[in-house]
Amino acid sequence: MSQAFQKNHAAKAPHVVIIGAGPAGLTAAYILAERYGIRSTILESDNVVGGISRTVERDGWRFDIGGHRFFTKVKEVDALWHEILPDEDFMLRPRMSRIYYNGKYYDYPLKASNALKNLGLLEAAMCVMSYGWARVNPPKDQSTLEGWIVSRFGWRLYKHFFKTYNEKLWGVPVNKLPADFAAQRIKNLSLSSAVMNALMPKRNQKSITSLIEEFQYPKHGPGMMWERARDLVEARGCTVVMSTRVVGVRRERGKAVAVIGQTRDGTRTEYPCSHVISSMPLSQLVAAMEPPAAETAAKAAADLRYRDFLTVALVVPEKYSFPDNWIYVHSKDVQVGRIQNFGSWSPYMVKEGRTCLGLEFFVFEGDATWNKPDAELVEQGKRELGILGLVDPSKVEAGYVVRMPKAYPFYDEHYKANVATIMEWMNREASNVYPVGRNGMHRYNNQDHSMYTAMLTAENIARGTKHDVWSVNVEEEYHEEAAKTDVDPRRGTRGTGRAAPVIPRAHYGPEHPVNKPTKTA
Repeated sequence: MSQAFQKNHAAKAPHVVIIGAGPAGLTAAYILAERYGIRSTILESDNVVGGISRTVERDGWRFDIGGHRFFTKVKEVDALWHEILPDEDFMLRPRMSRIYYNGKYYDYPLKASNALKNLGLLEAAMCVMSYGWARVNPPKDQSTLEGWIVSRFGWRLYKHFFKTYNEKLWGVPVNKLPADFAAQRIKNLSLSSAVMNALMPKRNQKSITSLIEEFQYPKHGPGMMWERARDLVEARGCTVVMSTRVVGVRRERGKAVAVIGQTRDGTRTEYPCSHVISSMPLSQLVAAMEPPAAETAAKAAADLRYRDFLTVALVVPEKYSFPDNWIYVHSKDVQVGRIQNFGSWSPYMVKEGRTCLGLEFFVFEGDATWNKPDAELVEQGKRELGILGLVDPSKVEAGYVVRMPKAYPFYDEHYKANVATIMEWMNREASNVYPVGRNGMHRYNNQDHSMYTAMLTAENIARGTKHDVWSVNVEEEYHEEAAKTDVDPRRGTRGTGRAAPVIPRAHYGPEHPVNKPTKTA
């Protein structure tokens, strides 16, 4: 290649700035560099890569924030996982989980013998009768999550296995939650289908994703994937700048021309750009625009809300381990919503003779639980393990707290209109800024969905294609049941499916965190 050609190619090459070094941001950087020879600068506000898919390490213990099963129906994403990490770094892990309810543990997916034993013949018979009654006399209003579930399981099973957990997860009474979430998450899972799954011979069930029996997992946790991706993009000439928060996106004539990053000591650096790929929260991206976004877009951005998350990780002797990857906690006696057993995800996450249990609390940033000192949260975690009968609190050897703000985009009744208003303004006034990923698009994406939006965006930049990334994660059937035909989302309207419930904000009081303005810095 001649020097003249090289100079000409370099002059035409895009100058891409990527905001965020999570799955979406690093996927975009990798695809641009590996497939198209385009280098990028990645700005990450934290000191660790991976976003919510990171692996947190404390004193040699590794914590997966939320539990990340590497299972996808997007073939391109599955191939990319194995392109980034060699096969020997993956483990094939059994999926085992249970529901804790009323002092007993129920296998999930449902197993008839276990459910009958725990419920007792009389209660089991009453549950079947309740189911039959609901089929004959279904709830009149099935637009709510409560009505939707009751129509498919009956009132008794709904109260046993659905009500408490969903209220912990979203902080809203189930009869105030719209049914959108259930229609996508448990579309084909009813009492009859669950019992059939329990009674049929054991198999690797993939037609309903909630019932898959095994999944892939990096042996050192999901962060291993993104640490490796960081190393690969740096080896290809990209620059990853850590501990640098984006505080400005400078615009001229309808396009972004520079991104301004600020380090923790206050130093500001301007990064010129021809394109921006952003996985930072959409609300914060709009707030960072210079000159400021139009009032309508700014108000829409400030109106976006999030559900936050914290993990209390407790080190216990191995004898207190359990085979589950996680346990769903439906008890009202404790606040914890789910308990991870990191040793069951991978033996490489824990130390010999010990395991680590991750107690997950669904919260709003700034609420009473979020603001508790770490020591108080550790003590609360110990108490709740004792109440559940899992661990003698005196046997807990160490505890750690990991807070994760903006873990879940909050789907209230205004979010769709707010996102549409923002994107209408951005397409007009910052047309070379491309939101990707969960928080970037304010969409309840899984890791694979986030990666796929980044892959399509990278191709759009490099090749001038017109893939619609907003068609990813819109197919209701994807997450829970096998597609009847293979449809490439890039060539059709079907996406990769998964949504959260649309939650009417009126059901909260005015002082509830969901009704307070979004923090933009």
